[in-house]
Amino acid sequence: MSDVVDIALIQGDLVWEDEIANLKKFDGLLTQIEPHTEIIVLPEMFATGFTMNVQKFNKPVGYQSFEWLKRKASELDKIIVGSLLTEEKGKYYNRMYWMRPDGSYDYYDKRHLFQMGGEDKVMTAGNRKVFAAYKNRRFQLQICYDLRFPVWSKNNYDPATGTYDYDAVLYIANWPEARKQAYMSLLTARAVENQAIVIWVNRVGKDAKQVEHSGDSQVVDAHGDILVKASAGKEEIINCKLDFSAVDSLRKNFKVGLDWDKYRIFL
Repeated sequence: MSDVVDIALIQGDLVWEDEIANLKKFDGLLTQIEPHTEIIVLPEMFATGFTMNVQKFNKPVGYQSFEWLKRKASELDKIIVGSLLTEEKGKYYNRMYWMRPDGSYDYYDKRHLFQMGGEDKVMTAGNRKVFAAYKNRRFQLQICYDLRFPVWSKNNYDPATGTYDYDAVLYIANWPEARKQAYMSLLTARAVENQAIVIWVNRVGKDAKQVEHSGDSQVVDAHGDILVKASAGKEEIINCKLDFSAVDSLRKNFKVGLDWDKYRIFL
């Protein structure tokens, strides 16, 4: 298995409900990506902001941004990850794409919809966990509010094969600064309890409701230590080499997985 993966986190300020402006913004930011980067991560609903106003967009909602994502992954020859307000068969989803350069992709529909923001009244909740593979490493895909629900991201260990569900969990978000303490604590907890790398990409700037977002995009290692962290409130790109040999070493020398609880999730 490959020990190192180069990842770039784009902490962007989003233009409210303006798909064209956001895609143009990220066009520019993507020109700054370092050549050795393998995976690029964008915030939650990067093309529209966290809006439920589905009627404001051309039908089918999300198609234009999906095609942009596909084209950019091909042009840059890199995996690009981000979520889009997506319409499918008359239903709407907050859908996270793991887009590969060849146009193939995995997708995850946000499971935990944010009721306080009315997301549950517009979006359809996902019903499956998704693990995207790269270089024989597995990344669990998660979106924003999912962070508060540890069972949904709980790792599993199979002693018969010596394998884990995943090696890194990737959260993308539009999480307000007012609740910053929550995500700062939970990101560390998720890393430690799952013996996995945690990747967090959050937006910055104010939305249409004047809600401030400080971003705090970061990578947390399996010990719970922050490896890299973006400047609070600043639009920027940060890079990190994910060292999976360190994850392997921790799991080998401190095999908590043997004592993890067994459970089933009923949807």
